[in-house]
Amino acid sequence: MLVTLNEVLLDAKKNKYAVGLFNTVNLEMAMGVLAAAEELRSPVIIGSAECLLCYSGLDDLSNMLLPMAKRASVPVVLHFDHGLTEENVKKAIALGFSSVMYDCSTLGFEENLSAVKAICDYSHSKGITVEAEIGHVGTEEVSVPSDAYTDLDEAKQFAEFTGCDALAIAVGTSHGAYKFKPQLDFERIEKIASMIDAPLVLHGGSGLSDDDFRRAIAAGISKINIFTDINVACLKAAHDNYAAGKGMTDVMGAMSAAVKEATMKKMLLFGSNGRA
Repeated sequence: MLVTLNEVLLDAKKNKYAVGLFNTVNLEMAMGVLAAAEELRSPVIIGSAECLLCYSGLDDLSNMLLPMAKRASVPVVLHFDHGLTEENVKKAIALGFSSVMYDCSTLGFEENLSAVKAICDYSHSKGITVEAEIGHVGTEEVSVPSDAYTDLDEAKQFAEFTGCDALAIAVGTSHGAYKFKPQLDFERIEKIASMIDAPLVLHGGSGLSDDDFRRAIAAGISKINIFTDINVACLKAAHDNYAAGKGMTDVMGAMSAAVKEATMKKMLLFGSNGRA
């Protein structure tokens, strides 16, 4: 069933578990993620990010993912992650996405504040939830200095003024496969979680240790973004099941199964199993 972030994250925040966003750029990945959610009776968030639209555009994604989300027997949020332009965020809403992220975190605080407030007003009028980001989550090439972490007072002001439904915070993670050992600031997570009502989001989740995840969730993280883990699992399955003379149809099942397995591991770790 298609739902919004509020219908899965508010319970996660209350009961100290996390719901995973698993970015899905093709049918095999989508089938694997949703099969994991169905088997474990877990709510799930699927979708894609603006930086991945070169692989699957918004129109194609909505045509594929929207019917799958609606057919599912568990709550499924169809989320447009890291939307960088107002145009694409509004397009995702028009295409049927139930949730969007408007990422203005590279702008100054006041600019981020006003831009996200405008998108929240627009989206909420249409029944769509909004995630925003404050602070700077790094990339696999760059370790994040502590002065780029989310400021506590700014997080409180931002959440209250914009009315965002979820807030991604910078606490030491990076996008992509890690080349630097992350140093998560669990105390900062706990303090921010106690100050604002909006559920907190951890970006750059792939590659963290199981203990990192458990501690982050215990501190107050309610949504965790995963892509690299399932992306790598999908390609490895295609590689391992290839042989001369085989075609795509010979490896598609293995690709989906690998994504399902990798997704289930995260759902069990996050504690979202049995919450649907």
